[in-house]
Amino acid sequence: MIRNKEFALALFCAIASFVSSYAATAVNPVNLRTEYLINPIGLDAMHPRLTWMLADERQGAKQTAYQIFVGTDSAAVSKGTGNNWTTVKTVSSNILAVYQGKALQPYTKYFWRVTVWDKDGKKAAPSAVNSFETGLMKMTNWKGSWISDDENYNVKPAPYFRTTFGTGKRVISARAYIAAAGLYELYINGQKIGNHRLDPMYTRFDRRTLYVTYDVTSSIAAGKNAIGVLLGNGWYNHQSTAVWNFHLASWRNRPAFCMDLRITYDDGSVETISTNDHWKTDFSPVTLNSIYTAEHYDARLEQPGWNTINFDDKKWKPAFNRPVPSQNIVAQALHPILDVETIPAKTVNKFDDKTYVFDLGRNISGVSKITVSGKEGTVIRLKHGERLYKDGHVDLSNIDLHYRPTDDKDPFQVDIFTLSGKGQETFMPKFNYKGFQYVEVTSSEPVKLTKESLTGYFMHSDVPPVGNINTSNPIINKIWYATNNSYLSNLFGYPTDCPQREKNGWTGDAHIAAETGLYNFDGITVYEKWMADHRDEQQPNGTLPSIIPTAGWGYEWGNGPDWTSTIALIPWNVYLFYGDTKILADNYENITRYVNHINDLYPTGLTTWGLGDWVPVKSVSPVEVTSTAYYFADVTIAAKAAKILGKADDAAKYTALATKIKNAFNAKYLNEQTGNYNKGLQTELAVPLYWGLVPDAFKAKIAARLAARVAADNFHLDVGILGGKAILGALSDNGYPDVAYKIASQETYPSWGWWMVNGATTLYENWKIDAKSDISLNHIMFGNIGAWLYSGIGGIKPDERQPGFKNVLLQPNFVPNLNQYGATHKSPYGDVASNWKRNGDAVTYTVVLPANTSADIRFPLSGGKKAYLSGKPVTADYHVTAGRYEFIIK
Repeated sequence: MIRNKEFALALFCAIASFVSSYAATAVNPVNLRTEYLINPIGLDAMHPRLTWMLADERQGAKQTAYQIFVGTDSAAVSKGTGNNWTTVKTVSSNILAVYQGKALQPYTKYFWRVTVWDKDGKKAAPSAVNSFETGLMKMTNWKGSWISDDENYNVKPAPYFRTTFGTGKRVISARAYIAAAGLYELYINGQKIGNHRLDPMYTRFDRRTLYVTYDVTSSIAAGKNAIGVLLGNGWYNHQSTAVWNFHLASWRNRPAFCMDLRITYDDGSVETISTNDHWKTDFSPVTLNSIYTAEHYDARLEQPGWNTINFDDKKWKPAFNRPVPSQNIVAQALHPILDVETIPAKTVNKFDDKTYVFDLGRNISGVSKITVSGKEGTVIRLKHGERLYKDGHVDLSNIDLHYRPTDDKDPFQVDIFTLSGKGQETFMPKFNYKGFQYVEVTSSEPVKLTKESLTGYFMHSDVPPVGNINTSNPIINKIWYATNNSYLSNLFGYPTDCPQREKNGWTGDAHIAAETGLYNFDGITVYEKWMADHRDEQQPNGTLPSIIPTAGWGYEWGNGPDWTSTIALIPWNVYLFYGDTKILADNYENITRYVNHINDLYPTGLTTWGLGDWVPVKSVSPVEVTSTAYYFADVTIAAKAAKILGKADDAAKYTALATKIKNAFNAKYLNEQTGNYNKGLQTELAVPLYWGLVPDAFKAKIAARLAARVAADNFHLDVGILGGKAILGALSDNGYPDVAYKIASQETYPSWGWWMVNGATTLYENWKIDAKSDISLNHIMFGNIGAWLYSGIGGIKPDERQPGFKNVLLQPNFVPNLNQYGATHKSPYGDVASNWKRNGDAVTYTVVLPANTSADIRFPLSGGKKAYLSGKPVTADYHVTAGRYEFIIK
């Protein structure tokens, strides 16, 4: 009997162990995406990209084959049948497949799942069933007319629109497709639809207009229904006047929109409620709205119930038919702008009953919301700024310098709210955002406000976070945090320079920060949209403007290769981070047209076209040095893209051109006897090293020169934004990571840490905190340090031979004076982690690689130290497959 109990216990333990082991090693595809979005609706893509990850924590885990099922019947797809596309068992480790099934139809929901085979060739558990839904797919499917009111574009009040309709049958599904020239908010039966802000995204309106799709099934009532739309100006009708001349845009007009509400009933019939001149329109209480300055709202003009069935609209006017703004209306398929974070006021300083200053405690992009009670007609002014005067009032002098107002009716970053006097009232702008930390509230009559009366909302494109940095140095952690805040503050469907003074898509700022963005956020959808903006703006000869989109400004200034290299650098970096060739293919002709134009203008291979090393500390490097380096980078990318896309002749052509540029550059600037470039300034040495212009035989000498120059500058920066992009990587990639870290961790002027110790929560535009110009407190143009924290210390780098982190290059640097470091990046395959910690003279280095990947590790061994795995020594260059590894370096 005892033996039977022992046997039963042993059997139970064995079964439990087996179950536990199986659960721990369960293999299945997860995180399915279509066009890099989760279950998107309203897609126009004829051949959408399907991606997934493999959940398998075993060492050496990999996918050996996959099979995809796509169909319109979810139950059939879940059972392994796809009536639209069923692939064969495809022997491949790819986690991206491009749909190649039956032609997709508009207005159709498709379901898909994927099955994979693991490293042992065993069929894994299938993925969950995901979906995607097509939109209109082509212009001719629109049924609605473009409508507006018949007002002049200088008229300030924003227009309301409404209509009613009835449903006599049970609604199975309903989709609202809405395109706008300008901005909009959509309401059905009094309720706002969706949580997006500032839709649709800004584009070159006369060349491409975006539409958004909403599932409104639950909003449609049985019987009568009402639709309401509020239109805002956005960039389409730029009524404020600033130096970039958006008020002179060729497309400028009164905002307009087109909408199809497509309802499917239980009997299979379909009805479409569309915009036409039978809709009614009237002015709203939004008496002024400017994407650039602010928003004004007069609560006395409210029309309660304007977007509901029982509202009396007899006094409203008929809507006015308008021409379509462009012949290219396409789906907005990217992460939307949202109120991502709610930030309560940290403090409030009351001056008197009419003046209060609120402090959010951090600098953000977005809006404030105020709740207040007061007499009818009381005017509340909310001035938003980044800093205060010595007397505690809000100071706008660092951010309003490019505004050119024609009167005093539209003050910069000042919302104006007129009270109705009907109890507690709340105001929050709908069609504007600002850059600010402080809000000064003044009122025409006394009001009582508390700290809880005002709240900030951090708005930006809601790109999912995919990176994390944590170190033992609090200043480094603050720099990473501030860099991410500045990156997000400047992401609104396109990357911008600052969220207050300009809001422009400055190309230079964007390519400098691109890798920072890609390490930290899943931004491919925004970058693909912005590259479409590039294609819209590029002239036939290849020229691009310095700000994109633009109303015309920027073709004449600031658009040399040191700025507009975005056309090559953004696609290349997205390709490296995602392993997806589509962005290279979409922009290849634009890249080559661009570099061909520079070659025509500068046949010697050297170019002086550009702004140079913008906002330097003190030393100024020749424009020819920095612009030629970017020209070389662009041509090199053109050659690589040509090879990837199978264009052998072009690959040879651009490889030869890159060699020509490199030789011309070194012939003029490299002193082979001294091993120096030009005068040996930080930028003059760092930029050639970073961009690959230095001949192999001279790399060590130039790197040593750079390190010595930095030491001579007391380990402080002497660079502008182009040198700032290059210097840390140039040092850490060429044997001097300790010098790079000394720069990065400095806490005295000029340095990133200097900003932090002076209270920065975002990155600044100028190293000098008290500079007289170029002093926005929320700029991203010095933001490449955010990428370097991953690549220069953690050593996490994509391998261009196996991009998308299919193979990871791990080259950690255990820099002095840093005891602990951790970085994680969620790649297309899953989390890549590079963590290290000092234990006396030894370093414990932990690596985590997701299934289906590998890594080439290069250990920084010096002073006779060796790397050990499980107690056994390993080589300085060591290859590992997926899994978790803990190395000891001693």
